[in-house]
Amino acid sequence: MALFFMRKASTAELDAFYPIRAECQVDVPKTRFRLRAGKTLSARRWHAAFSEDGHLDIAKVLRRIQRGGVHPAIKGVVWEFLLGCFDPNSTFDDRNQLRQGRREQYSRLKSECQKMVPVIGSGKFLTTPIITDDGQPIEESANGSTSNNGGDANHATSDKKVIQWKLFLHQIGLDVVRTDRSLVFYESQAHQAKLWDILSVYAWVDNDIGYVQGMNDICSPMVILIDNEADAFWCFERAMRRLRENFRCSASSIGVQSQLSTLSQVIKTIDPKLHQHLEDLDGGEYLFAFRMLMVLFRREFSFVDSLYLWELMWAMEYNPNIFSSYEVPSGGATPSNVNDKELKQYGKFERNIVKTGYTEKHGALSVFLVASVLETKQKQLLKEATGLDDVVKILGDITGNLDAKKACNEALRIHKKYLKTVKQ
Repeated sequence: MALFFMRKASTAELDAFYPIRAECQVDVPKTRFRLRAGKTLSARRWHAAFSEDGHLDIAKVLRRIQRGGVHPAIKGVVWEFLLGCFDPNSTFDDRNQLRQGRREQYSRLKSECQKMVPVIGSGKFLTTPIITDDGQPIEESANGSTSNNGGDANHATSDKKVIQWKLFLHQIGLDVVRTDRSLVFYESQAHQAKLWDILSVYAWVDNDIGYVQGMNDICSPMVILIDNEADAFWCFERAMRRLRENFRCSASSIGVQSQLSTLSQVIKTIDPKLHQHLEDLDGGEYLFAFRMLMVLFRREFSFVDSLYLWELMWAMEYNPNIFSSYEVPSGGATPSNVNDKELKQYGKFERNIVKTGYTEKHGALSVFLVASVLETKQKQLLKEATGLDDVVKILGDITGNLDAKKACNEALRIHKKYLKTVKQ
């Protein structure tokens, strides 16, 4: 009985942080994550992990996260470390200085965008085009907003970068409207506009890829967890450094193609029978796993569980050299000799790689997470799947029914098995 009330209290606490709109309560996947005293990284444990001048005991933090996730009250600041925004070996003063510099940099980037499209930063956002494909201004949009919202969009432009960026803006707006609609948070237009602003500025900064649908699903949690818009932007930017290749698409390939190829190789290695069955169903390219990899299981888990899954993955993939790899062009390489104490600063997944000395490109933890899902459904796939539609349906049944921690632990087991096999 006591356990029942503890679980109920945990659920109520989570609901208070991420309230669901009343009309959406029935439709959202159920949340399995629970706050667990002694396992979940609490605010008290988090603050205790810092030295007097601000050095973070990252090994202690990683252990706690991998045991029970992060309390919602501190997720944002913890994620900044997991994603490499800050160096655990830095001081409070170092980080304050770096944070201030980044905020000023974001302000400059946003101002640059505002000069071209004044609606950015106004608390509103666009959902209709402001220019044509050849750079000509559109005088009035379908929702009644005039070209004044487009700033200098009322002047034709021939700059290809500017044209492409402005063409992204209404698509970003349409995706923003669809993002996490079940959450009370996004009933606020100001919050939607914050998400649109960040994605719009990012699309301007990333000259190569710009914006692709799905980035909104990655960015949304940062907007919710981190109050300061600039800080949320840089957290998203760091997440995209891991994920941006997922969004690189061309006429002949999709962004996650390399990960799908790795997934195919992993299943072929650890479960040849299942791989052959999928091949026989014309599923050997594993395109049915596209969405899982593209947006890191956002559709397969509830909002709360997807956050839990992400922090588990990032903690397990953590490399203490991540910050230097982003900040210093020549930095970030993992030392060839890592002692036991240093190994504790690596996440479980990354630690396996360092310990085995396997340097070949083998895919992110997310690839092995998909493999763990396939292995969980192996018997059903072999018995019931007679076509790709069956595969999609069987995998679709995992929505709301996956345990993030169990899935990650199974992914680690598969990863170990795979490394052992390919090194033979």
